[in-house]
Amino acid sequence: MSSKSKLRIEWPTLALIISCYLIWLLVLYSQVSVVLLWMALPLLLALHSSLQHEVLHGHPTRCSAFNEALVFIPLGVFFPYQRFRDLHLIHHRDEQLTDPYADPESHYQDPQGWQQLPTAMRDIYSFNNSLVGRMLVGPALSIWRGYKADTRAMLDGDWAIVRAYVLHFVGLVPMFWLLSVWQINLLAYLLVAYLALSILKIRTFLEHRAHFSVAARTVVVEDRGLLALLFLNNNFHAVHHRHPGVAWYRLPGLYYANRVDFLKANQGYRYASYWEIFSEFLWQAKEPVQHPQMTQLANEEVPLGGEARL
Repeated sequence: MSSKSKLRIEWPTLALIISCYLIWLLVLYSQVSVVLLWMALPLLLALHSSLQHEVLHGHPTRCSAFNEALVFIPLGVFFPYQRFRDLHLIHHRDEQLTDPYADPESHYQDPQGWQQLPTAMRDIYSFNNSLVGRMLVGPALSIWRGYKADTRAMLDGDWAIVRAYVLHFVGLVPMFWLLSVWQINLLAYLLVAYLALSILKIRTFLEHRAHFSVAARTVVVEDRGLLALLFLNNNFHAVHHRHPGVAWYRLPGLYYANRVDFLKANQGYRYASYWEIFSEFLWQAKEPVQHPQMTQLANEEVPLGGEARL
């Protein structure tokens, strides 16, 4: 590797990280208006989460310690960065995508486990399968399920998870100190952080679908508006999964240069915009909560062609 490649810096990403923190500080410090606070902060926190996603994939430099230091302050409050990093990298094992047990980001339920859930929980999960439900209760479900699993793992002696939470709390200290100095109500800020998660749930709502073909599980949303910016073009999700090391600002160009091939591979799993997704799925589920392929496999023998279990 040349010395030039070792020193590679992706300036657009670095500039965006610095800008995100500076605007966050400016908005909180100036406190221009309550309306501005409530409009700007959820967008900034959603952007910060997208920047954390960039960092875990090796951006903006080749030094992982430096990259992680850039997103050390957890503006979004709820999730430790290192847990997000480790679970998301497991999610990138594409052969396991959507598997309720192997994919940490799957929203599907095992049909057998589904039948054992209380009626109230089945109702909540069913509501969560619409876009409005995903935005309203989806963050709470993610927080509850994440903390529950992590607590169990820490009690079983998983010190990597313990370290992730310790570092997370260390990062929260200066942030909460600033909030107290500027007299920002903590409960209000937590609600803002929840709203940021709601925005992110728009992206993850249909990023993946249950399908026997691995390549056909991942979507492309050809959106270039505000949401695409907040998601750092991760709406071109099939491109990201095939090329996870490509920087966010190169994803659209890579997609449009090979559009036919990407859509052939994912069997046309595509939407023109997030407006189309809102129009179609705001109040209705895209798919059943129970994993369709697991249900099918339970009822009949289905040839998989050696590609994947689900």
